[in-house]
Amino acid sequence: MTLLADALQRPSRLPLPGDPAIGSEWLVAGYTGPVAAYAADAWPLAPLVDNPSAARQVIHWNKFPAGMREEFRLLAWTMINGGLWNGFLHGRGASWRSRMGSSAVYATVLRWRRLAVWLQQRGLTTLAGLTPQLLAEHVAGVRGRGLTRGEVSGVLTSLTRLWAFDQVSPAPMGVCEPPWEQEGVDDYLPAATSAGENATDPITEQTMGPLLIWAMRMVDDFAGDIQAAWSERQRLRSAALNQRASADSRTALRAYLDDIAAESRPVPAVFTKGEFCLAQAYIAGTTGASPAQVQHAVRGRGWGARVKENPGPCPLASPVTGKIDGKPWRTVIDYSEAATLMRHLGTACFIVIAYLTGMRPGEVLGLRTGCCPDPEDGGRYLIRGHVYKTARDAMGNHLSSGQLREVPWVAIAPVVHAIRVLERFVRDGELLFDHKAHDLLGSRPGVGSLNTETMGQRIDDFIDWANEEAARLRRPGETIPPDQHGSVSAARFRRTLAWHIARRPGGLVALAIQYGHMRTAISAGYAARGRDGIHDLLDVETARATIDTVADLQASLEAGEAVSGPAARRAINAAVHAQQFVGSLVTARQARSLMSNPDLAVYDNPNALLLCVYKADKALCQRGSTKSAPSLDRCVSTCANIARTDHQADKLRQCADELEGKAQHVPHALAQRFRTNSARLREAADQHHRTRITLKEPYQ
Repeated sequence: MTLLADALQRPSRLPLPGDPAIGSEWLVAGYTGPVAAYAADAWPLAPLVDNPSAARQVIHWNKFPAGMREEFRLLAWTMINGGLWNGFLHGRGASWRSRMGSSAVYATVLRWRRLAVWLQQRGLTTLAGLTPQLLAEHVAGVRGRGLTRGEVSGVLTSLTRLWAFDQVSPAPMGVCEPPWEQEGVDDYLPAATSAGENATDPITEQTMGPLLIWAMRMVDDFAGDIQAAWSERQRLRSAALNQRASADSRTALRAYLDDIAAESRPVPAVFTKGEFCLAQAYIAGTTGASPAQVQHAVRGRGWGARVKENPGPCPLASPVTGKIDGKPWRTVIDYSEAATLMRHLGTACFIVIAYLTGMRPGEVLGLRTGCCPDPEDGGRYLIRGHVYKTARDAMGNHLSSGQLREVPWVAIAPVVHAIRVLERFVRDGELLFDHKAHDLLGSRPGVGSLNTETMGQRIDDFIDWANEEAARLRRPGETIPPDQHGSVSAARFRRTLAWHIARRPGGLVALAIQYGHMRTAISAGYAARGRDGIHDLLDVETARATIDTVADLQASLEAGEAVSGPAARRAINAAVHAQQFVGSLVTARQARSLMSNPDLAVYDNPNALLLCVYKADKALCQRGSTKSAPSLDRCVSTCANIARTDHQADKLRQCADELEGKAQHVPHALAQRFRTNSARLREAADQHHRTRITLKEPYQ
């Protein structure tokens, strides 16, 4: 008991800033880089974070009301340099930590600032006048803004920290205890709603299919051409900047310009600031002239007007080897588009990695060169990287530097290709998405990788470019349509992967093999971990798909439709008992509970046009197996788990008609095969209508 009491007791208060023993700067242990002086008007939080894709926030104290500014400054300094004691943390949720990461510190201080402004509007000039009633009124106003339960919960947590850190402050002000500490938080929170990845809208298959096709095409077929073009562009720019004027270069330049003028050819131009301008660097690099010689040669000779009247391309000498359906994707790459293509290539690599691994965006952006070495003895490709969101030290506190992931991600071939392409972007040991390598104009200061917001904008730009390419190449079937849920943000790929694997037995035709590989890779790669991460999403999506299937079946049965097949009565029984689950699924735990219910194991197989009412001992797709789910890509027509609806039987007849139509336009052997399959589908549809049963018929 003595040891426990010692562990739970409150620590001694921190010394005041400016104490000779500590100075007036932050005391953050384990961090490098500049630290903020206590009295500074702005505190950069960069020393508290090592996540390459995280934002570098700054606390601006001049935005706090002057009367309470110093009180909040002291509490923020205490929060950064001190920590919550074990007695305070005891019995609280697992999300509570003694110390927080920089983003949590920044969010907490912003909430304190809103409280300070709110108090000033009510005439208060010190935190000593804060009362539980005022805190309750403030939170009521926060709820009135329509925030989610999670957002309001964050406000409550921040205000609790205000009270807690005042108790270990060098000069406590007597901040009152929040009323929810005694009464509980439920009365101060909105109703619970789903949140996190499970509430993120998946990208529709109509959008995801062509988007992934274009991304993989960029990585697999065009990457060599684009990187060669970028190298040639850089060579020309370097030559233009460094070569000296000479008589030979002047002669070559004049001959080059005279040929253009004599033949009235288009003038090499670049589009900048809304108009075409002479491509001086390109001309200088091509002819060997200096930039000054180019400027002198065109000055006063009407070249500016010629450019506007007849602007032309700036073809690079780099080879073009990439093809689409055996034809080159373009004849040359232009000097002015090399940077844009490099930008889109980096975006394509991100799409491939994020979608085909299930990584979170920050995890992708945190990868470094060498993260996916060639396997030994023909094993799997594995990606080793850091996790930041869940990184904790031995005491459970957040680690801003991240942690090496205990179990690596499993990589399939397109992901490996994307990583190899990125490794040619950057130097050894650097981030694959280092902003210095991907921000080709060098306009953004700072260190680290591209961030998720930037990547989201680049994905939108990549979609626009791909659609322009589809139109130019006359491939309308590969146009990427707008997603019905809005912009294709970086965070949606992880949820989309789980959605497609769980809901499409073979995936889209063009992606079926990849989905099959991913289902196997994820199951094997995550087997050594607890049931978390992408597995949670797969569980949720599989359970949601089951609920949707039985809910649709119930609606069809109540509308008078029928089912047939060996498992028809079991399908009806599942539909009758499914109503209680519709709309209730939120968490992975609920999903696993539902998936373990044998009465609800109904799976839609749109490729085979049937329902699988799964029982392992009857499944012909899993002979000798005890797996809890079927292999829908190996469905056997004589299986005792099959059921079929009226709608699916009608689709069988439509497919039969399509095969009959195709049989009239193909060679005899293939035509006979089409007619045989058509007859088989019609017989299955006839069998359904002979044996169908409805919801109103008695069943057991």
